[in-house]
Amino acid sequence: MMKKIHVHPETGKFMFCLFFIFWSCCHVCFSELSPDQKNTMIELSRFLNIPDWNRPGSEMNPCSWNGVLCSRPDNGSVISLSVSGFDLSNSSFLPVVCNLHTLESLDVSNNSLSLIPDGFVTNCERLVGFKHLNLSSNNFSSSPSFRGFSKLAVLDISYNVLSGIIRDYGFEGLVQLRSLNLSFNSLTGSVPINLTKSLEKLEVSDNHLSGTIPEGIGHYQELRLIDLSDNHLIGSIPSSLGNLSKLESLILSNNNLSGTIPESLSRIQTLRRFAANRNKFTGVIPSGITKNLANLDLSFNYLNGSIPGDLLSQLKLVSVDLSSNQLVGWIPQSISSSLVRLRLGSNKLTGSVPSAAFESLQNLTYLEMDNNRLTGHIPSAFGNLVSLNLLNLAMNGFSGIIPPSFGNLTRLQVLQLQQNKLTGEIPDTITLLINLLILNISWNSLSGSIPPSLLQLKKLSNMNLQGNHLTGTIPENIGDLENVIELQLGQNRLSGRIPVMPPKLQISLNLSYNMFEGPIPTSLFQLINLEVLDLSNNKLSGEIPPSGSLISLTQLILSNNQLSGDMPRFTRNVLVNISGNPGIKSINEDEVSIKRSQSGKSKLVMVVIFVVLGVLALVAGITTLIVLKLSRRFKGVNNMQVDPAEEGSTVLPEVIHGKLLTSNPIHRSNINFTKAVEAVAHPENALHQTMFWSYYRVGMPSGSSYFIKRLNTRDRLFQLASSEQLEQELEMLGKLHHTNVMVPLAYVLYSEGCLLIYDFPHMRTLYDVLHNHTSDVVDWTSRYSIAVGIAQGISYLHGSKSSGREPILLPDLSSKKIMLKSLTEPLVGDIELFKVIDPSKSNSSLSAVAGTIGYIPPEYAYTMRVTMAGNVYSFGVILLELLTGRQAVSEGRELAKWVQSHSSQQEQCNNILDLRVSKTSSVATRQMLRALSVALACINISPGARPKMKTVLKMLTRL
Repeated sequence: MMKKIHVHPETGKFMFCLFFIFWSCCHVCFSELSPDQKNTMIELSRFLNIPDWNRPGSEMNPCSWNGVLCSRPDNGSVISLSVSGFDLSNSSFLPVVCNLHTLESLDVSNNSLSLIPDGFVTNCERLVGFKHLNLSSNNFSSSPSFRGFSKLAVLDISYNVLSGIIRDYGFEGLVQLRSLNLSFNSLTGSVPINLTKSLEKLEVSDNHLSGTIPEGIGHYQELRLIDLSDNHLIGSIPSSLGNLSKLESLILSNNNLSGTIPESLSRIQTLRRFAANRNKFTGVIPSGITKNLANLDLSFNYLNGSIPGDLLSQLKLVSVDLSSNQLVGWIPQSISSSLVRLRLGSNKLTGSVPSAAFESLQNLTYLEMDNNRLTGHIPSAFGNLVSLNLLNLAMNGFSGIIPPSFGNLTRLQVLQLQQNKLTGEIPDTITLLINLLILNISWNSLSGSIPPSLLQLKKLSNMNLQGNHLTGTIPENIGDLENVIELQLGQNRLSGRIPVMPPKLQISLNLSYNMFEGPIPTSLFQLINLEVLDLSNNKLSGEIPPSGSLISLTQLILSNNQLSGDMPRFTRNVLVNISGNPGIKSINEDEVSIKRSQSGKSKLVMVVIFVVLGVLALVAGITTLIVLKLSRRFKGVNNMQVDPAEEGSTVLPEVIHGKLLTSNPIHRSNINFTKAVEAVAHPENALHQTMFWSYYRVGMPSGSSYFIKRLNTRDRLFQLASSEQLEQELEMLGKLHHTNVMVPLAYVLYSEGCLLIYDFPHMRTLYDVLHNHTSDVVDWTSRYSIAVGIAQGISYLHGSKSSGREPILLPDLSSKKIMLKSLTEPLVGDIELFKVIDPSKSNSSLSAVAGTIGYIPPEYAYTMRVTMAGNVYSFGVILLELLTGRQAVSEGRELAKWVQSHSSQQEQCNNILDLRVSKTSSVATRQMLRALSVALACINISPGARPKMKTVLKMLTRL
């Protein structure tokens, strides 16, 4: 038997301590990084200067650093390293990384690296476990051959500026490669087929590949994804693609491919997505093509024939887009209940809509059948589509009534039925559409009165009832539609007096061609955001009210009424039509400052600052009457000093707090806060006003002039905001420094509001240069420089991980907010809107963040929030202005939609460009066409598909 050993309690404690110390030492010895790896990581931290890596004491455990992954949580060895998004520009650290002999994955994406050192290749070739390399979203213009990376499984070099022939990069040496992503570069040559047969993903979109898709691609039996979109490929789709039994996604969009859609694709049982939109495909759509698909996009081609009867019936289908083809015949009788999106617009479809096919589509969210030749009644079965957000049946031959069953569509946000042959009255059940934003039932034969119950649609932003046979009066409480920004009631038989209108009207108020009587209500002339007011062809009488509050007006149409008296004074930017009113006294053009269309020939030296807020997004099919905003001449007060006599009789506002945000000693000695407050106390010093800002040029005692923006307090944003928070936000803006961003030099808080002080801009807006001086054509070199500068400014504002601040978003980005220091130096203005104005506290609601018409991303109608992707869309529109010379909206058509509809075919792209510029040289034409592809990527209808602003900048610089 074993003898019991009795240990003294104190001795036991001592032995336990010794064991714990021994165990801890062993743990450290066996778990810490090796000295070589720790030294390498410390050396990297000095190279990269990443704050998280250089905090005190962090060198003890590099495995805890952000972006570092070790083989075990308790250190072990480094197997993965990510320094994505840290604004790195010096790539000399790359060879050092390869000293980590256990490294398996390296991610240096989303930086500004431009060179791959030779040492990186020679060092990393020796890493036996190196399998993943991500170099995407940098500025690499060339790279060494990758032949030595024989173990590499994943290589991503997308979103760079690589050029040259694709086969010269040595990808064929990567014998274990499974994924290759070269998208968004400038590579030339043909589709590579000299790669390893183990390849699973091949992404080469947005390059300059030419030639045909080789038959040999059918030998890559492991391929799951092929993306060859946005290249210059020609020829047909090889039938050998049908042999790829594991293929899941085939994306061939935006090329010059032709021929028919091969039936062999229907043999691929794994194929879930097939996108071949924006090509030149002809012929009929093969039966069975959707047998296994979830997503099919064949839009913007030349496909003809009828839609196969089985095309829409497959159970896996989620989205089908066949719009903008030449399809004929009837809509299929059987439609899958799993379908979420169905687009059949802009074809030649005929017949009636099969009611039974739509009875059980509970998941359908978007349904577009516009611009066809459909007839018959709108099926009442559409009332069963309870998930529907958008229904567009415009421009067909539908007759009969609007189905009362539409009242079941409580999620509907957009209803477009314009340009049909609908009759009957507007059903009361429409008022059940509590989420409706857009209602367009114009240009039908609807009768009866406007139902007062329509006023229950509190979210409505655009209502278009024009071109019908509506009678009676406008509901007295129509002003309760507090979010409506466009109201079209023209071309009806409405009568009576005009009631108080919705206060946030901005796009247009059209009451023309009706039978309204009595005087023009003074309330109409208090719509401070309204741009177009059309009261023509009625029986209005009396005098025209004073125009003082119409600060946003661009067009006033009062023709063919019975008005009399003197004409009130309007600012020079307003186009007024008073013809057909013999009672109005003759006027002196110079005195009343009315600008008629004939006066547009005079040349003016213009400087424009516009802030146009208060608009919700528009979606497809809305016809808006947007008139050219003629630029204002800055009136500039010659003597900005306050009259001493006035000083004695006027109590000036008190300066609460003023702070200089600039360290420039010139501005520090020149800026006088008291003088700034004195100057803005006098309305005659204002250059112009918008909903939120009044603009001033102020002369300081030193003789220097400054540009001052005063926050208008009528929206009560200033009172509702915390003054401390407001100061913090303003001081944050003052810390920004970028050559393409207009940053305030100082701010003043005083008893009546807030002032922001800037350098006085002896310059014009981009809008003014492009659209108000059409005789002075800006060359492509200047336009390109402007585009790059704007992209640099927005990219800086959006920031990065290393910037240490939240992204600064632009609620209202347009060419009117881009100031030009010269024809090559743009400044992004109004950056303070997102910080100074809090839309959630505004009695202007969400219209305060929607932006300027024509620049608004489609999704803003649904998301109701400003995003970086939304800014990218707005920039895309500005880029289109530079490329086409057209305004963002002209003749009621948005530029983005016009370009999208004309860019589907390569031969039409040249006609999109501003011929005054593109015809100057073949080099200019080529570069402008490349820039057009960038703009099209920016205005993609899907926010997630748009590139980041930093990527847009890289795409532009590689031109």
